[in-house]
Amino acid sequence: MKKFRVNPNKRLEDQGITGASAVYYNLLEPALIEAAVKRDEGQIGLGGAFLASTGAHTGRSPKDKFVVRTPSVENTVWWENNAPMAPDAFDRLYDDMLAHIKGRELFVQDLYGGADPTHRLDVRVVTELAWHGLFIRHMLRRPEASELEHFAPEFTIINCPSFKADPARHGCRSETVIALNFDRKLILIANTAYAGENKKSVFTLLNYLLPEKGIMPMHCSANHGIDNPDDAAVFFGLSGTGKTTLSADPTRILIGDDEHGWSDKGIFNFEGGCYAKTINLDAEAEPEIYATTHRFASVVENMVYDPDTLELDFTDDSLTANTRVAYPLDAISNASDTSLGGVPRNIIMLTCDAFGVLPPIARLTPAQAMYHFLSGFTSKVAGTEQGVTEPQPTFSTCFGAPFMPRRPEVYGKLLQQKIARFGSECWLVNTGWTGGAYGTGSRMPIKATRALLSAALDGSLSTVAFRRDPNFGFDVPVSVPGVADVLLDPRRTWEDPNAYDAQAAKLIAMFAENFAQYVPFIDDEIRQAAIG
Repeated sequence: MKKFRVNPNKRLEDQGITGASAVYYNLLEPALIEAAVKRDEGQIGLGGAFLASTGAHTGRSPKDKFVVRTPSVENTVWWENNAPMAPDAFDRLYDDMLAHIKGRELFVQDLYGGADPTHRLDVRVVTELAWHGLFIRHMLRRPEASELEHFAPEFTIINCPSFKADPARHGCRSETVIALNFDRKLILIANTAYAGENKKSVFTLLNYLLPEKGIMPMHCSANHGIDNPDDAAVFFGLSGTGKTTLSADPTRILIGDDEHGWSDKGIFNFEGGCYAKTINLDAEAEPEIYATTHRFASVVENMVYDPDTLELDFTDDSLTANTRVAYPLDAISNASDTSLGGVPRNIIMLTCDAFGVLPPIARLTPAQAMYHFLSGFTSKVAGTEQGVTEPQPTFSTCFGAPFMPRRPEVYGKLLQQKIARFGSECWLVNTGWTGGAYGTGSRMPIKATRALLSAALDGSLSTVAFRRDPNFGFDVPVSVPGVADVLLDPRRTWEDPNAYDAQAAKLIAMFAENFAQYVPFIDDEIRQAAIG
């Protein structure tokens, strides 16, 4: 296999990583697929996609994620949310992993995190699986060949699925570990082949580093108007709420589907690709995402397929409900060439309400937006994390708590300042259940969600009549062309209105109990927007 270009002064040996039987630097997609097939890591599917299985770990392992507790980060990391690891335990983990990889082949990708050259992060990803190299090559941003000759990684990720951690020796919870050391500029990942851990680790880095520059890191997708980058919109939301699906609007330009930064100039994508869920993916409803599952070099993860015909089964969740496809942004015809946009005119907060209480869309005041941003109410969707088999109501502050190293108020204040400065319109959109809770009601029709979002983004929603929601205090449209009026009033969609009232009261109490932790850190206006 060809050893592609690399800065001759920044080889692994210069970082103290020695003893590998072979190191392959910055292989391109055909070579990575060739290596993965030869190493029996998976097989080539229809159209040249690579079909991979992640084994026992088919989702993230948030309870196995650690931040090394050093003096430089002691007072800035949100330790209630980020499990600490002792520096000496990390050092032992690092030494043991380096000993483990001696004699093995390694695949190195030198990549950028961030489309804005002013704020991007140079990241080296070292993997023992060739297909992980292919995956992260899609997910992060690829330097030009000439740039690789001068590439100097600021952080290095070493991913070794075959290594099992020792909790007693390495200060972790199990044999699986994701450990981030800001001082040593290293991330170690062991005993999980779930590829998403690679990119989420980079997000965690950026989510810690960017606020110091006054940049708001956001767990969101984003798009902008055709020929109008200044007509930008961001879509906050946890996995399974529709970030990828709703931002891939054929009438707008896709900036990215998962993580972005908001600087004074505007927004920029952290990634160079998309990582879309494929369970029940429909060729008619989402034709371009569907097409990527049969595209050369796409990584299809944990999907069941016919061993003879290689036809993918989009309905089979026997391995996991968290089936995925990873592909570069240019696979989507309306993707931005620059992955940059202006200051967002509209901020969409997506929630998957398993209680069936919230309306399909609501207009938020800036104070209400901050309330819902800090609350981060949604439902974990089956398969996204280990052990989640059906929707579970949860509060994930900033719509991305697992990737937030700093306290929520840091991100909340940044968002508050930017909304105040730029006057962005804010909306809460429920892609969860209507007509009843999970198990009784049904998922919100995606056509209705798209129609409501289009009306919000093109400004036509501002011309319709609104009512004040008696439970949450936000404004809800009474009637919108193309959407059944009954859908806009969730109480009317329930067969038993009294049952809806009881469910709403339960959810309100959950909001109030969760938000109590933020009351000492917020101003009076946001405090007054709180419900309970």
